[in-house]
Amino acid sequence: MSVPVIEFKQVSVSVPVQGQSVELLRKVSFAVQAGRTLGLVGESGAGKSMIGRVISGMLPSNLRLSSGQVCFQGSVVTGAQMRRLLGRKVAFVPQEPLSSLNPVLTIRQQMFEHLARLGIPRASREQYCLERLHEVGLPDPPSMLGRYAHELSGGQCQRILIAMAFSGDPELIVADEPTTALDVITQAQIIRILRDVQQRHQTAVILITHDLRMAAHVCDEVAVLYAGDVVEQGPAADVLDTPLHPYSWALKNATPALNGPLYALPSLADIMPGLKDMRDLPGCRFARRCPTRNAVCEQRAPELEAVKPGHWVSCAGPCMTRDTAAQTQLHVLPQGPSDESAPLVEFQNVERSYRVTRNGRRSLMYALRPLSLSVRPGEMVGVVGESGSGKSTVARLMVGLLQPSGGQVLVQGQSREQFAKGQGESLSQTIQMVFQDPDSALNPRRSVQQLVTQVLELQPGMTPEQRRQKADELMAQVGIAQDAGLRFPSELSGGQKQRVNIARALCVQPRLLVADEIVSGLDVSVQALILNLLLRLNKELGVAVVFISHDLSVIRYLCTRVLVMKNGEVVEQGNTAEVFADPQHPYTRLLLGSVPPDDSSQIWPAPLDCPSQTVSEAAPALVPAMAV
Repeated sequence: MSVPVIEFKQVSVSVPVQGQSVELLRKVSFAVQAGRTLGLVGESGAGKSMIGRVISGMLPSNLRLSSGQVCFQGSVVTGAQMRRLLGRKVAFVPQEPLSSLNPVLTIRQQMFEHLARLGIPRASREQYCLERLHEVGLPDPPSMLGRYAHELSGGQCQRILIAMAFSGDPELIVADEPTTALDVITQAQIIRILRDVQQRHQTAVILITHDLRMAAHVCDEVAVLYAGDVVEQGPAADVLDTPLHPYSWALKNATPALNGPLYALPSLADIMPGLKDMRDLPGCRFARRCPTRNAVCEQRAPELEAVKPGHWVSCAGPCMTRDTAAQTQLHVLPQGPSDESAPLVEFQNVERSYRVTRNGRRSLMYALRPLSLSVRPGEMVGVVGESGSGKSTVARLMVGLLQPSGGQVLVQGQSREQFAKGQGESLSQTIQMVFQDPDSALNPRRSVQQLVTQVLELQPGMTPEQRRQKADELMAQVGIAQDAGLRFPSELSGGQKQRVNIARALCVQPRLLVADEIVSGLDVSVQALILNLLLRLNKELGVAVVFISHDLSVIRYLCTRVLVMKNGEVVEQGNTAEVFADPQHPYTRLLLGSVPPDDSSQIWPAPLDCPSQTVSEAAPALVPAMAV
């Protein structure tokens, strides 16, 4: 066998904590050959990006490589030696494409700077850039070179970063969550581009991701990490189809299936251990969340052991099997309201347009074309589409953050103005919005108790004790421990922050929650907790939910009715199960084909996701010209 491009041999990384050395990575071993792809899979805090830092030689000053060796092309290398290889032999594709490009330089200037560091002669740089941009499927490369990052989509920026990464013909590419911030269509296109360019250059690739399904379709081998430990490692298809470690099984099944039987999502208790917990846990770091733990698990850390050729598992208990790992609890969606019930919110030919000036000419651009829809009490409605399709515009019109340019929004049969003048409940008691980013939505200077009852400050006569009791009640509803009431947002995990966000929206007992991409930035186990929470609130409190998402599997799990949006208009709508089983519109089929299948034997990305075309070019009949 040839020498691996990159190899980790029992690598550990330590940090001092209160006089003790705590291992953030424990005895990590893997090897990646030329032309092969290794997937590093796990949630936030698992240690994936720490491995990337070791490869780049850019460990923070308080961390050190405490044991093991890193080998590059057969030779042991130090951090300083790895840093000298960056850009030439080793290249990175970062997670956030827009923030990774310089906003004040054109794409040409940035690529020229990179090529200068690689030693490409000035006279050759323009042609070199055009070839690289053509290779990653960007239309009209000469025009692209003269543009700035803010003038491009996230997918276009990511293609440019891939082109720059491959410019030096590197031996190793590290792609750190390269599709996390992208919609499913763009994600499929980026993955296809990455694979095609890799195969042409025969580059070794390390793909860092939290999506086990995507990794199984893209990678040759997968290593599942938890709190710095590799808990399972083996052929990608094996790890997806028959995960043997309880954490691998939980990762796989925390994502709703897009096809076949729909099972209830398992919820992992607690959160991943932090530094203090790692210091105090001598045994398996997953033990306190593990459904199959025994007394041995918390006493000693298990070693990776081969369960079959090429497949290793680190578990002191019995491995998961097809029988123990089988999900048996079928997921039953709420029935929803009868057709006779009066709508909570109704759109009557609602549209939203903007006046824009281009090349000295004023014209009209539609963010939302005339749309009619209704949401009834207790109904779960999904709105799905790629970025820029108009989903968030619908949400903001529904809660009154935007005003329609045409048509009207009715709340319980009345216009907003009539409803506000009525003697009944206020608009905020009928509709509340849960925003996508809890870090931006929550005041960092307020405690959890203050945040969830913030709206009650406007109600005179309520004592501090009554507010505290209300806060305890709301926290219990969303599954937050009472001792978290005095904490601040910075002391909470991402899932806890989002639950605080939901609890605050529930404070006035609304009849409708509008949730705008509220699980898109969360780990899959936390996503499962939030989805199950919304279903429980719907069942117990009768709260209707309008759920905005680009994740079709989540829509299938949560919603009884779905609207598919493209370029500001609804192209298909109906019962979720029927739309997903037999989509009628080509764009709906394109969306469904862009999601990684549950079965690793199926080909993904689908052939339609051509890297050399935009979505408009790949399916010209699907994308009507936008009024500009």
